[in-house]
Amino acid sequence: MNNGSLSSKWSDLAPRVLSAIAMAAVAILAIFLGNPIYLAMIAVVIGLCVGEFWRLMNPVRNATFALLGALATVVIFIVGFGFDAADKAGGIFSLRTLLLFVPPLAGLVLIDRHKLLFLGYCSLIMLAGLGFIAMGPGAVLVWFLLIIIMSDVAGYFVGRTVGGPKFWPRVSPKKTWSGTVAGWVGALLVGLLAASQGVFTPAEALFAPLIAFAGQMGDIVESAIKRKMDVKDSSNLIPGHGGVLDRFDAMIGASAVVLLLAGAAALMTSAV
Repeated sequence: MNNGSLSSKWSDLAPRVLSAIAMAAVAILAIFLGNPIYLAMIAVVIGLCVGEFWRLMNPVRNATFALLGALATVVIFIVGFGFDAADKAGGIFSLRTLLLFVPPLAGLVLIDRHKLLFLGYCSLIMLAGLGFIAMGPGAVLVWFLLIIIMSDVAGYFVGRTVGGPKFWPRVSPKKTWSGTVAGWVGALLVGLLAASQGVFTPAEALFAPLIAFAGQMGDIVESAIKRKMDVKDSSNLIPGHGGVLDRFDAMIGASAVVLLLAGAAALMTSAV
């Protein structure tokens, strides 16, 4: 292998490392500041993701993306203020959480094409926002981020080193089965380490590979949408890194699954 192909093979290492550092910094800052600053930060991130997704799906140059992003920000803040996932009256299954679907439905009315795709993915973004709020500024959030980061890092290095069959070549030509499985194993190890620290129960730690897989699929789904729309990045908001949605696509998939797992646990608890 010559130096040119070697450098090309690892060409995206720096952006991945910087993205991981940036996400870790955001998590540390959010935990340090606590609520309501943490809630406001999540609301702004989700609003940016929704606005970027609108622009990605509907590239007409008007102010609708900003208005829809602002609406998503306000909705997340309202739904998340005083939110407690463990509270049966005001937790995940409540009338208040139905507000999360206001931005997706508003976009559904306004957008001219790919309506169901917009409705589905925008709803996923909003649910992910509630997932971040449910985890809250604390140890659970930190370990959640570590699971996603370890999955990405392990998948990257093993996939590029070992290679082998592609995971989904038509959508994500660089992802391999070896890297995908390595990501699951890395996530499980982090989950078990968190369980040893009392953050998760051993049973909860076993769901770490599922969370990692959801993150991997979040990355792949956004890549597929960008390919369908024939765009490279969701925006140029972050110089050299694309948009906020490009950096949080894996987090969106993983956070939404965490919310669904929490919801399933709440249903099982209430049924007992």
